[in-house]
Amino acid sequence: MAHSLLEIRGLKTYFFTERGVVKAVDGVDLSIHEGETLGLVGESGCGKSMTALSIMRLVPEPIGKIVEGTIQFEGTDLVKLSEAEMRKIRGNQISMVFQEPMTSLNPVFKIGTQVAEAIELHQQVTSKEAWERAIEMLRMVGIPSPETRVNEYPHQMSGGMRQRVMIAMALSCHPKLMIADEPTTALDVTIQAQILDLIHRLKERVGSSILLITHNLGVVAEVAQYVGVMYAGHIVEYADVIHLFKDPKHPYTLGLFQSIPKKRGSGRREPLKAIPGLVPDLLGLPEGCKFQDRCSQSLPKCKDEPPPWIDIEPGHQVRCWLYE
Repeated sequence: MAHSLLEIRGLKTYFFTERGVVKAVDGVDLSIHEGETLGLVGESGCGKSMTALSIMRLVPEPIGKIVEGTIQFEGTDLVKLSEAEMRKIRGNQISMVFQEPMTSLNPVFKIGTQVAEAIELHQQVTSKEAWERAIEMLRMVGIPSPETRVNEYPHQMSGGMRQRVMIAMALSCHPKLMIADEPTTALDVTIQAQILDLIHRLKERVGSSILLITHNLGVVAEVAQYVGVMYAGHIVEYADVIHLFKDPKHPYTLGLFQSIPKKRGSGRREPLKAIPGLVPDLLGLPEGCKFQDRCSQSLPKCKDEPPPWIDIEPGHQVRCWLYE
């Protein structure tokens, strides 16, 4: 069995606002093994990106804070590290590709300078060596004429090329874990396929594990081995990708699959089935199951007690009283 690279247990990340406490991440458990791609899916605002920022220790303080839980990375609890210790890991052993490269890249620095900066900082090489490696990284991610493009600025590149630069930056130090937060959201369909194929190929080449955050189940089916389904700050279902797509269990997961456009035999699309209701306000989450108000199979117990993890079969777990 593959060695566990990242173990998250009971993670809670809260925001303390004038209106009250926002429970953005409220008891998340996750595991990622070496060489594995884990897809984290769910609606916007369910806590996917905040989970990633918690791993990177980039939660904006003092308004936001990790209040409970552990994030074990190769046996080290990242929550307990000082900022100086975390800087040695961030961008080096754990890297992140953000969903909008134009806001992540500095518009006043050349592309080569931004890629080389992390290499020089973490790999202890000279500026010349870092620059040469930056060129090599741009070549690796498929940017043509990298010797010329290193001297360009972000605005001179297309959205797809900027995302490739972000991937080059993320992989420049050969991290053990790469977090990709909606890496294809702002791109057209053709470029999306190219970026996903690139991430998959580079994962095999570099040997990194990947946490892929997305709301697109098709993307998960394409590149992930395991899937965590997130709702209102919780993981509600976890399984390998084959079992989840073949036999989803949680009513929320079923709702996600039913909302995917499908074609009838004649080629006409079936009407979309929407999940009823609205995502609960994170300032006032209900007691018991967080999905209770939108669930057609809700039980009396759902209103009083949060469901525990229930093993459906080895490797397939769900938080739902229906499977008690």
